[in-house]
Amino acid sequence: MRISTVALENIRSHVKSQTNFVKGFNCLIGGLGTGKSSLLYAIDFAFFGDPLARSYNYLLRKGEEVGQVSVEFFLNGKKYRIRRGLKRHGKGISQDVDQLGFYEGENLIASMRKEAVAEQFTAITGLDKEIFRQIIWVRQEHLKELLDVAPRERQKRLDSLFGLSDYEVAWNNIRSIQRIYEVEKKTRQEDFDVLGIEKLEGDYHKAVEEFSSVEEEILDLTQGLHEAETRLQATSLQLQNLEDLRKKTEELVKKEASLQTHVANVEDMCARLADSIQRHTASIKELEQRLVDLEEQANLQRKELQNIGLTANLSIEDLRGQIVSFDDQMTSIKAELEAGSRDSKTSHQRITDLAEKSQCPLCLQPLENNYIDHMVKHFEEENTEREEKLREMQRNLLELGQLRNTANTALSKFQSFNPVIQDLRPRILDGENSKEKMEKEFGEQQLQEKMFRGQLEEVRKEISRFDISQLDLARKQHDDTRNKRHTIKIKLDYSEVRKKEVSIKIEDLRQRLENAQQKVTRVEGIGKMLETIEGIRNGYQSIQPKLRTEFVKILERTMQRVLDNLSGEEGTGLIVHIDDAYTPSIKSQEGYELEVTHLSGGERTLLAFAYRFALGQLIMQARTGHGLQMLLLDEPTESLGREDRSVDRLAEAIARLKAIEQIIAVTHNEAFAEKAENVIRLEKEIDVSRVVPEK
Repeated sequence: MRISTVALENIRSHVKSQTNFVKGFNCLIGGLGTGKSSLLYAIDFAFFGDPLARSYNYLLRKGEEVGQVSVEFFLNGKKYRIRRGLKRHGKGISQDVDQLGFYEGENLIASMRKEAVAEQFTAITGLDKEIFRQIIWVRQEHLKELLDVAPRERQKRLDSLFGLSDYEVAWNNIRSIQRIYEVEKKTRQEDFDVLGIEKLEGDYHKAVEEFSSVEEEILDLTQGLHEAETRLQATSLQLQNLEDLRKKTEELVKKEASLQTHVANVEDMCARLADSIQRHTASIKELEQRLVDLEEQANLQRKELQNIGLTANLSIEDLRGQIVSFDDQMTSIKAELEAGSRDSKTSHQRITDLAEKSQCPLCLQPLENNYIDHMVKHFEEENTEREEKLREMQRNLLELGQLRNTANTALSKFQSFNPVIQDLRPRILDGENSKEKMEKEFGEQQLQEKMFRGQLEEVRKEISRFDISQLDLARKQHDDTRNKRHTIKIKLDYSEVRKKEVSIKIEDLRQRLENAQQKVTRVEGIGKMLETIEGIRNGYQSIQPKLRTEFVKILERTMQRVLDNLSGEEGTGLIVHIDDAYTPSIKSQEGYELEVTHLSGGERTLLAFAYRFALGQLIMQARTGHGLQMLLLDEPTESLGREDRSVDRLAEAIARLKAIEQIIAVTHNEAFAEKAENVIRLEKEIDVSRVVPEK
């Protein structure tokens, strides 16, 4: 496993930065407070999400509301990326689940829930928070922590990391289980059913015999019930048939009454229809006679119109139009009379003017007496002829007035007759149609009366066939059979209840007997189990020290190899020995045994690194099946100097640890950084960290 990129936004002194790492030895270098360790804190947050203390105050940049960490890493040829965010709310800081995401390539494989992302990360990498913070990430001033703690505390912590504490927990847990089984064995041995198992067997056999006796009784009663039910079915069928016949007869009686009612209603209806037909016939004759009278009067008026010269077969509107023509003629004659009267006056005036003035009335020229006499004579002749015409027109006007009055009178009478005639004709037709319908209905009612009378006769024949005494006898037979069946059924039900009770008793005794037998078997099994548990507990007590001894041997060899590698060709001459509490001690080449506290600061630093590295390899192998793949070191050069080349030896040893895929170290020591394959320099300006990678 190796980290490729760490991107930070508003994390500690980093406003926005991206740091790229390579396979092998990477070194972050910079002055105090330049943000080197912030990258390691950010990696821990991205992987597990839990704060190192009670809150995230140490992570989110002061004054900022949100922050984000994104870590990209490679494992088994696959690329993964984890992104986590922080947000400030009031005085507190929490994770921002909206930014939370775990990606495989470009595919989102976990989000929203912190637990889901952590579980997915552990499932893929095999790393949990305890291993990462205790083994992989060696924080500043924690390198020598395991060397400085008390032996008992060291043993407890490392047993937990190796998984050996599980054996002690199991040993204690098994003792509680052992006590449970011991109590159960004693309780079961004193159980009433276990002590009285022979009596249970006797009661069980008696109950089985009683059950067989009840079953035989039930069999006999069932047979008797079957025969009674067969007889009951037969009498029920006979009674049902008679009841059906009774109901049918009752229905027929109702039908008889209904038919009688129908016959009476039909007879009444026929009488009413006959009376109505008679009245309609008289009414139609009366209307027809009235129509004849009105049509004769209308014909007289038409003849009157013909007599005065009008076309009598025209419509009323056309006749009215002809009468209007009389008015037009009269108006024309009156106009001619007025014109003639004016001409006559004019002519008389001309004669008077000729006689008095002797001049032409038109041109006013003087005229001779002969010519005047001639003109006077001419005017007089014209007047005579004109007056004759005026008298003729007066006579014509009088005749036209009389004709118009006669026509108006005839038309008015004809017009008053016509609506009545038009109304009488549909009334006569409606009356004839109604009469026809009534006559048809009268015929239908007569047919229906005949049909009802036939049905009434048939119904009365059917009613006469029913005998009520047969029904009473059938009812008595049915009641006797039903009572007998009821008696058998009660006995059978009682026997069934007894059978059920005995069956329950047998089942109860059987279960108690089985439980007693199981308890006896269980007591025997518990005895064997207690023997096995005692053996397992003894095994757990012996296996933990043996496994610890094996771990110590491997740890001692691995630590010696790393220490020799750190010492280089010059060597320190230190020989490592580790006891059962994982406490390392040193033997010099002279054979003197020294405690770690008696070593120099540089020697203790080298020894602590070798110890942590050896522990990491061994614990990772025990917990995940593979060795240490990644190591994060925060200021590992504590107490090392350039003069004795201890810094160089540690850096060279780290560079030679090819078994670890990636090492990321934080230091301010330039000599240590020189040995790294990838050097990343951090600077800080105006409280903002900046990443400056260099080769």
